[in-house]
This record gives sequence, structure tokens and C-alpha cells, in this order.
Amino acid sequence: MAGIRKTQLIGSGAPTGDAGPDAAVPGVRVRDLIGAVRSLRPGSESADLIDQLRALEDLKSAVAAAQAKIAVAFDAAQRSADAAAGVPADELGRGVAAQVALARRESPAKGSRLFGFAKALVTEMPHTLAALDTGQLNEWRATLLVKETACLSAEDRCAVDEELAADTGTFDGAGDKAIISAARAAAYRRDPRTVTQRASHAATERHVSLRPAPDTMTYLTALLPVAQGVAVHAALTRHADTLRNTAEETRTRGQIMADALVERTTGTPAGICGVEVQLVMTDRTLFQGDAEPARLTGYGIVPAGWARTLLNDTANAKRGQTAVEPGQVAQDHDLKVWLRRLFTAPGTGELVGVDSRARLFPAGLRCFIQARDDTCRTPYCDAPIRHFDHIIPWHDGGPTTLANGAGLCEACNHTKELPGWTARTRPPETRTATTSPGTRHVLEIRTPTGHHYRSKAPPLPGVGMQGTDPPAMAAHYFGDLFNRRHRQELRQPA
Repeated sequence: MAGIRKTQLIGSGAPTGDAGPDAAVPGVRVRDLIGAVRSLRPGSESADLIDQLRALEDLKSAVAAAQAKIAVAFDAAQRSADAAAGVPADELGRGVAAQVALARRESPAKGSRLFGFAKALVTEMPHTLAALDTGQLNEWRATLLVKETACLSAEDRCAVDEELAADTGTFDGAGDKAIISAARAAAYRRDPRTVTQRASHAATERHVSLRPAPDTMTYLTALLPVAQGVAVHAALTRHADTLRNTAEETRTRGQIMADALVERTTGTPAGICGVEVQLVMTDRTLFQGDAEPARLTGYGIVPAGWARTLLNDTANAKRGQTAVEPGQVAQDHDLKVWLRRLFTAPGTGELVGVDSRARLFPAGLRCFIQARDDTCRTPYCDAPIRHFDHIIPWHDGGPTTLANGAGLCEACNHTKELPGWTARTRPPETRTATTSPGTRHVLEIRTPTGHHYRSKAPPLPGVGMQGTDPPAMAAHYFGDLFNRRHRQELRQPA
């Protein structure tokens, strides 16, 4: 490949601190390989450019194969170290997937899937691993083969891997669907009973999930058995087609189906019925029409105008009244709002809270931590907060304070308690010419291998975004938005 030279330099020494390109791989120093890729310059001819793209794609596949081998080797080394330390057999290797996730800058959930993929490739699917290593499969298509054979025993999985033999070019030119179909057919021939049971078991995994989408939208996804899924879609389609036949209907079919889904699920056309909606915004955004974005808990950053509209204009729009001017609060009898003030320290942006001697974080302090951290504080993990954790454990003398508290998802909180894992707060990073203004809560996690990873609390709206010191009262916290016949109330916390 033009511009990329092969290197045969023996790496030396284990990395300290955060995982990085100095990590040693037998036979190759990764930094040299990275440097060779960075030094690559596009060719001058069209054919050369395509050749470079193809060669780089082969390199990506080879890197994915190498990462799989390294992950499995790390698992073996960790298990040996655990056994030597007297760890019970059923707990050997716990925390390996979490360390893989941190090293690959992925969430714990994604790291667990990557680790499972690596073990399947290295231990049970050598042909698929070889195809990935030589660039005949990319990482995604190798993942499809692993996924479609997951229900088989190790012996049957190896047999399917040999039957398909992707390293012989079986899937040259094949798309994702062709690979999935071939893997499913081969799996069914090997063990039809297990595949059938898998299909029956799949119905128990039905669920509904919600994830953010761009432009203040969300993806509401339902995993349903095929019969129910088709029935729901057909019912919404029939409803949309019926309304589309009327002259006064201006909505598209998709819009009608989406509106009908909301109305039939919630029982109200607007869809808001006894649902808590939490917004964090500056006082300037709410009352003065400032353009500083707000933050919607569970979603992320939203435009200032959209946030004001959510609070002020919903009922007015339903009654046909004129929209509220920026900075005004609608006198709405259908909207019930609680207002809590959050104060930040001048010049730093650090959220100020009230300490407690309680063993568990009281409701007020949990509210502060939720507003400060937004999502799980483990690096690269953006799962919802489920546990309010003492960074320094309470049984080790850790206080129940805002500084010693962190919002974590359930999986990360359990991982943190494994042997060899430690967490602590670090002094807030001071402002320099090269860093963003202000300071924020810093959490540092140390893994059993000695690697350190840091995460900083996300900036609150209006804090550290304009290049000036934030005012003392930097944010307001809103909650409990109900579409009911109540007078609007603004109440401060006791």
C-alpha cells in the first residue's frame, strides 16, 4: 500500500496512564504503524486512490482481527493473575469486558459485545477470523456470522464456520443479507431444534426503547413478535389511509401514523399525560429570551426556543392563542411546573450543593447529582443514571457529599466494586489558554492493570460556553410537566 511501510520493531514496556498508541504488540510498535498511516498521501491517479481505499479497508479488517486476539490474550492473562491471587473460580476474569471497553473508548455495553465477539472468533471460528485478518470480511460482517451462530454449541459453531469457510472467498461480493441467510441456513442444518427454540425464546425479549434523534426528536422502537408488529403497522396504515382520503387532511401518511401512535398509547392528542419532563436552562434563557441552549434530561442539548416553547406555548397552541413572547411565562391552567434554582460558583461553574451525613444520598442531593452528571460518569458510557454512588465508599469513610457522589449506571457501579478497581475525585482542572473556561467535577477511575481514565461532568447550560465567568445563579431546574387541569405553580424547594 502506497505510503504505508511494514515495520518489524519489537515493542517494549507496558503503558502507564491512559491506554494509547504506545501499547506494545509483538512484532510491531503500534505508534510506528499509526505514524505510517498518518504519513499516507492520496495518490494522483484515480486508480491509485481506489487502490489506497481498498488497502486501508484491508488494514482496518486486520486491525479488528488483531484487537480480537489481544482481547482474548488479555482475558487469559487476567484469569491467570486472578487465580494466583486466590480469586474464586466463578469470578475469574470479571471486569475484563469493562477494561476492554475503556481501552477501545466504548461504552461498557458495547465493550461486552466486542469482547464476546473476540472470544467467539478466536476460540470457535478460526475461518471467520482468518477472513477478517486477510480483509475478505470486514468487522461488521464477521460480527453477523458470530451473531447468527450464537445459539449453537461450540462444536456446531466450529462446523458451520468450516462449512462457510469465509477465508476461501465464499462471501466475495456478498452483501449483509446474503451472509445472514447463509449463516442461518447452515445453523439450522446443524441444529434445527436449537434454532427453533431460539425463535420461540425471542418473543420473551420483546421490549420498547427510546433513544435520542437529531433536532429534538427521538426514536421510539418496539421489538415485537412478527405477527403483532405487522398488525400494529397495518392498523396505523389503515387509519392513515382513511384520513388521507378526506379533503381537509394536510398531514402526510407518516405524520398521521406517528400522531395516531402517540394518541392511542397515551390517550391524549398531545401525548403528555402524567409524564415528568426535566429541563436545565439559564435564567437568561427562560426570562430574557437568551439563545443559550438548554439540556433535557435523558436527551441532551436542545435549542433555547424549543425549551421555552415546551414550557410556555403548548396549551396556548391547543387553544388557538397567540404564542408567548420570549421571556414571558404563559398563564396556563393546563400546565403544572416546579421550579428549582441551581447555583454555580462564580468564576468556575462548579455546581454548589449541600452536604449530608446520611448513609444514602437524600433526594435533594440526588437531584443535584442528576443535574450535574446527566448520564453515567464512567468514561465513554452514556447510559442513564441508575445508582448514586459514593466515589470513596462510605464504609471507607467517604462522605455523602456532592463532591464524593457520582451518577452511575447499574453495570458500572458493580464493576467499580471489583478487586483492583479504584475511583477518586481529582482537583478541578484550572483554566488555561488551551482549555475551556471554568472547572467541572473530575472523576478518575483506575483499572486493575494500572490504567487511568478521567471523566468531567458535562457543562451546565450557560456555564463555560461564552468565554466569560458565569454568574452566580447559572441554571434553573424544571420538572413535573403535567397535561392536567391545574393552575400553574412555581415553587422553590423547601
